[in-house]
Amino acid sequence: MIALYIKNHDYHYESENLIRLFFPEKKIEKIYAGDDLTDSELTGDFVFTRIDDRIYVRVHIGDFDQYMYTDKGEDNEIELACILYDLLFRYTDVIQPWGILTGVRPVKLYDNIQKEIGEAQAKDLFLNKYRVSLEKFNLLYDVYLAQKTVKDENRPDYFSLYISIPFCPSRCNYCSFISSSIEKTRHLIKDYVPLLIKEIRYTAQIAQKLDLKLISVYMGGGTPTTLCADDLKLLIDEVRQSFDMSYCREITVEAGRPDTITAEKLQALKESGVKRISINPQTFNDDVLRVIGRKHSVDDFLNAYDLARKTRFENINMDLIAGLESDTLESFINSVDRALALDPESITVHTLSLKSGSNLFMRGSSAGFDRAGTVRRMLDYSQGRLKNHGYHPYYLYRQSKMVGNLENTGYSRPGYESLYNIYVMEEIHTVLACGAGAVTKLKEYGCNNLERIFNFKYPFEYIDRFDEMLERKSRITEFYNNIDTEEKK
Repeated sequence: MIALYIKNHDYHYESENLIRLFFPEKKIEKIYAGDDLTDSELTGDFVFTRIDDRIYVRVHIGDFDQYMYTDKGEDNEIELACILYDLLFRYTDVIQPWGILTGVRPVKLYDNIQKEIGEAQAKDLFLNKYRVSLEKFNLLYDVYLAQKTVKDENRPDYFSLYISIPFCPSRCNYCSFISSSIEKTRHLIKDYVPLLIKEIRYTAQIAQKLDLKLISVYMGGGTPTTLCADDLKLLIDEVRQSFDMSYCREITVEAGRPDTITAEKLQALKESGVKRISINPQTFNDDVLRVIGRKHSVDDFLNAYDLARKTRFENINMDLIAGLESDTLESFINSVDRALALDPESITVHTLSLKSGSNLFMRGSSAGFDRAGTVRRMLDYSQGRLKNHGYHPYYLYRQSKMVGNLENTGYSRPGYESLYNIYVMEEIHTVLACGAGAVTKLKEYGCNNLERIFNFKYPFEYIDRFDEMLERKSRITEFYNNIDTEEKK
């Protein structure tokens, strides 16, 4: 347990996140100290005290006892985080590659800042104040440049559609998504699919009345290809019939688990107009696949990939994960090399994230420093090899409790970038979402105003309370009507 005392201010959010980066296995007890406690009596591991127009930060762990303070008048949370980072570096001698940044969307942050102060000053801010390493800034900037045309082409009436299929053949040990093992929930599919079709139709009616233009469709989960070929075709055909597809530039379906892929399903997707699919090996090591709870082998993946090529899919993504249990640097290098040999159009390199809902987290695994160096070398290798083979990074995001405090990066060959991935990660425009666990994100064009509408998480809730959930979508119309009202003023 780490004791964090706070006195005479309310800055704690960024600092707590920063402390977790350096002490991922510790719980933080936050204590607001009253005036009855003098500064000498604040004996926690961390003490943040406002005195006049400065905040004093003290780190007292074992024999280490040092403090720093903000400049006069600079008593905001970012300043506090900067000096806390410097003290934590002195204590641990650990450099965090993303510095004080703990947010999910560093590219979006950079984009917003450079619009205000320019690219040169924004770079200086990231490198010198936020303590971001030059390597990570360069990666961020490459992604920023790759997204620029997509962002410039965005319009106020554009939106994307997300469809959730919350079923999987089994649950991977690292997974925290709202997905249900098909063995336990197969009986729900017969009710789930017709209701999902009903929600798709209802959502399309709202979009049509608001004159919104559908630009991309993404079916994820879960594993959509857990469904049978007929249900997959029903759903995609419903999207095409219900929505105006004249503006739509891509339809992606996650076929992530090779053990769910059949020739019949691939043919159904192809006939329904799906151009992009994702088939995910995660690793090319059978021993690691068994450890993480995947029910397929490397050969199963290779057969599924070959089948997709024979079905004439010409835009295939692969996911790899750095930092998996029992995986080694040599094994990961082999996975990257084997993925490249298959020549997919895009490869997404994830860093293992130990989310609270995952089996790994429940078993007590941590995102500590013991593997951080190895995972950073994994990402360095993949980035270098992918760039040398003509792939460029085009989207990037981060998650909490990532091993090594790193990132997930999508790489693609030019012209094969997934628009949906850019739209959703950078929160560029509205995403209307259907299905259990899906979250609609309403975005006001040209500003950071964002509002969420949550569907019920689990399939049984979605089925039992469908009408109640559908009523929430009336907020979509209210949101856009409010924007129109404000513009007319």
